Amino acid sequence: MAIRFGMSLHDIEDAAGNARRLEALGYDYAGCGEHVCFHGPTSNSFISLAAAAGATSRIRLVSAIVLLPLYPAALAAKLAATLDVVSGGRYEMGIGIGGEMPREFEACGVPVAERGARVNEALPLIRRLLAGETVDHAGRFNRLDGVRLQPPARQQPLPIWVSGRREAAMRRAARHADGWMPYMYTPAMLAESIAKIRAFCVEAGRPADAVRPSIFAFTACHEDGATALAMATDRLGTQYAQDFSKIAARYTITGTPAACRDRIREYVDAGAEVVFLSSACPADYVERNEELIAREVLPAFR
Repeated sequence: MAIRFGMSLHDIEDAAGNARRLEALGYDYAGCGEHVCFHGPTSNSFISLAAAAGATSRIRLVSAIVLLPLYPAALAAKLAATLDVVSGGRYEMGIGIGGEMPREFEACGVPVAERGARVNEALPLIRRLLAGETVDHAGRFNRLDGVRLQPPARQQPLPIWVSGRREAAMRRAARHADGWMPYMYTPAMLAESIAKIRAFCVEAGRPADAVRPSIFAFTACHEDGATALAMATDRLGTQYAQDFSKIAARYTITGTPAACRDRIREYVDAGAEVVFLSSACPADYVERNEELIAREVLPAFR
């Protein structure tokens, strides 16, 4: 089975050029995460991917991830449907509950403690809205009175990925998603969660294999393995404002091209069908990192 690969956009100011470059390098997906505020510059996935959509023709576009609790369900569905239409049916919606930056929730008027419940209510509504249904709903967080999106998503259904690390996220994926996209995960953790999700799918009345497994991993590839690990440790330490010196090797795909191939193989053997990568290296090395992976790592899985 051919494994599909994605790479996160790294350039907020030139998302279009970044996406064109990833498409030319042969990546299957261009991804983009988001925060309202974080420890450094961040994007909004819908806006950056819209810029990427207009600059590309083949590469698929995935939010990795939309912080869904910060959006009313109808607004999130409208943004997703519009992005799918303008991209010619290339958008896939990755969602998560966030929470690692409480002040962005406060800024949006959303209590952090409600984020899981908000997402659980929103996902089935978003599914129906993306499909073009007329939706009536009176819930805890959303009230819809005859709401219908025009146009609906071009893809039917539009793929939805659920991210997370806890069992609640796995159950959410089993009930509502097409894909599972955890991060800061080892291959062993991935294999264990895939088994759980398959069981949860059956409990939810869906086929055991209804959810496509993937892994989201930060990466640094360099001819010198120690340099690669040091780059990832420094970059993630800055990005998350914490010490990664003891955990970078455990949760990232770093090292020489051969070492990166071996690590990806561990995730594939654990069940990953899609590998989403995000460069964890200095800004002046990101393009080299993308090129090295595209030319010396990805071909082994094609």
